[in-house]
Amino acid sequence: MTPSIPMITFIAKSGSGKTTFMEKVIAELCSRGYRLATVKHHSHSGFEIDQPGKDSWRQARAGSRHVIIAAPDKIASYRLLEHELTLDEVVLEVRDVDLILVEGYRSAGKPTIEILRAEVGLELISKPELLLALVTDTLVTAAVPQFGLDDHSQVADMIESRFLKLKT
Repeated sequence: MTPSIPMITFIAKSGSGKTTFMEKVIAELCSRGYRLATVKHHSHSGFEIDQPGKDSWRQARAGSRHVIIAAPDKIASYRLLEHELTLDEVVLEVRDVDLILVEGYRSAGKPTIEILRAEVGLELISKPELLLALVTDTLVTAAVPQFGLDDHSQVADMIESRFLKLKT
């Protein structure tokens, strides 16, 4: 694991708006000068990251188990896995960031912000001992701070005060 980099998971039932909310928190924290890494958990096998016909796609189709695409301004890497990696294994090589924000991985045992939308359901899915805050469109009985669905700036404030130190 990368112990010096704080990590927060955003979890919710499907359709609750976690991607949209997380995107706004990312933009807010980046506007404050923080460097972020993000992880998106895709719970189903078989997603495609490469474009059919491109060189890297052709290399993978030919049998390469680990494909790396390198350019002057970015690098991407993907590989076939024998088993699903834990979140700690996924972020093992993350460097040069102040914070890792994760969408999903609700069983990873990390501090969690849960998005709860009344029309999707009011049952919490996070572990109470890991729950940092709720982002919701309704009042919920919980012993954590609660924020509205448009309160991304206030959630960024909470993350900043609890997990980040201003760069000097």
